Amino acid sequence: MQLDLKKLFESGDHPLDFQYELDLSDLEQWGEKPFRTPVALCGQVVNRAGIVMLTYTAALTYSTKCARCLEPIRESVQMKFTHTVVQQLNQESDDDYIVVENGVLDMDELATDDISLELPIRVLCSEDCKGLCPICGVNLNKTTCDCEEPEWTPSHRNPFKDLL
Repeated sequence: MQLDLKKLFESGDHPLDFQYELDLSDLEQWGEKPFRTPVALCGQVVNRAGIVMLTYTAALTYSTKCARCLEPIRESVQMKFTHTVVQQLNQESDDDYIVVENGVLDMDELATDDISLELPIRVLCSEDCKGLCPICGVNLNKTTCDCEEPEWTPSHRNPFKDLL
């Protein structure tokens, strides 16, 4: 969605409200495509004393697998974002501002970047997830196994000792 902010930069009398759904089904995260339903975006752009502020909420549901035990996870979250929007910068670059030189903001690109950066690096089914047994592969959250920890000999601890 393209937001035309030209009138807002010029007069700024009325806020610009928006609400739409963003399709992120092609976005890859954690080695898979977790967004099976569209992301609901709802927000407002206002000009207060010459400062244009964009505030919006992204309501989304993602599906993935636990990073430790590989059990399926489906989680719904709401993320809030706020940005200061400017038409040009006085310095070369500044990450604190969103620049819209032609007065049009590509909301799809901005929301995709915001959501991607806000997602966790890895997802766990629970903080105390025990994961899989490294020997037999059984899910240690559901059952126990009789596997023994492998014994490491000193040569396994220092594989490069004979290199020189």
